Amino acid sequence: MAARAVLRDPASEEERHVVQQVPTSAPVTRNRPALAEAVIRELVQDVVTGKYAPGTALPTTAALCETFAVSRTVIREALTALAEKGLVAARQGWGTVVLDRDSWRLLDPMVLEAIFRREDSLLFMDQLIGIRTALEGLMASSAARQITDEARAALSRQFDELDAAVDDPDRYAEEDIAFHALVHRISGNEFARAIISSIQGKARLVAEYTGAPPKGHNELTHEEHRHIFEAVMGGDTEASADLMRAHIARSWARRRPSR
Repeated sequence: MAARAVLRDPASEEERHVVQQVPTSAPVTRNRPALAEAVIRELVQDVVTGKYAPGTALPTTAALCETFAVSRTVIREALTALAEKGLVAARQGWGTVVLDRDSWRLLDPMVLEAIFRREDSLLFMDQLIGIRTALEGLMASSAARQITDEARAALSRQFDELDAAVDDPDRYAEEDIAFHALVHRISGNEFARAIISSIQGKARLVAEYTGAPPKGHNELTHEEHRHIFEAVMGGDTEASADLMRAHIARSWARRRPSR
């Protein structure tokens, strides 16, 4: 993990600059100040990646104030956020105690981001692929069942974009995401879409998830996309599901790290 930045309440130009370093993509829970968000993000990563083991207490509020160079108000806000995420709980006589993983809100964006930075992150990536296989197969089947003429035209245009990008890995990766997203949207399954978007959005931030695909990966992937495209366009629900599941499993097998 990168060295922890010293955070202060924004009172000077230098301190305001520190606050501006907080990633702009960070979700802001309950409109918390950016300074509190930065402390929360650090503590979430510390808990989730195992710096503080379940059953142990976090440092005292005074110690955390000194570590982050922030006020007690900021630390109290951060501890409240950690409790909301199921990571910690106040225990009389013990302080703020780290909870077992069974209590964590695993779909919370900050928790998810930290999970994919654990040493055993590959285990969670494998689980993500299992979720994708099930839900995207379901959505491909639904898309084939209810595809409209308008949706067919949109999917055809998107496949043309894929076709044009085969020799450009970076562009192809973007069009690949767009192709899957369009199939999801055509399916009309809002819950499945939300789950996949939430989990995969964080996984894509980790280099191990995108991996280092072998030579020929784009060509193989494109053929798999072609078969999915044809099945969905033709309204073949069973083939659409089977082909989507096989594609996701094979794509991961090709780029999955060996460890």
